[in-house]
Amino acid sequence: MVPGDSGCLQIPRWNHPEQQKTMQSFLDSYGYIVTWLGIISGFTFFLSLLLIPLFINWLDSDFFLHIHERPKRENEHPLMFLLLRILRYSIGVFLITAGVLMLFLPGQGLLTIILGIVLLDFPAKRALTDKIISYQKIQKGLNWIREKGAKSPFNFP
Repeated sequence: MVPGDSGCLQIPRWNHPEQQKTMQSFLDSYGYIVTWLGIISGFTFFLSLLLIPLFINWLDSDFFLHIHERPKRENEHPLMFLLLRILRYSIGVFLITAGVLMLFLPGQGLLTIILGIVLLDFPAKRALTDKIISYQKIQKGLNWIREKGAKSPFNFP
């Protein structure tokens, strides 16, 4: 041990004038980014608290048993099919992006990512969703939300 060292972790202090100048310079230059990140973080947090439980409670209890089946849409107009697909993909990408951000910011990150993945189509979707949904903590979280919404629990494969 070094003389004068108490063995405890020393927390750096911003007492030195040069450090204060550097921090102030950073905030002067990038303060708007920090402000917008705070606003976006708060918005996604409250939006996820509101919309994610509504969406999870809207799904059927056997949704995850039939997640990989596609309904046939023979009578749907091609333009309507295209518009709905664009909307679905846009929402899916937004949910995945928000979910990844919520892994570091407040919010329900993994549940949001799962919902985003469900809306997209890509080659490894089935393996990825099956892997994520197989985790007990994810299943408990989804069923806890359904319990709070007075819905029957999900049936998982």
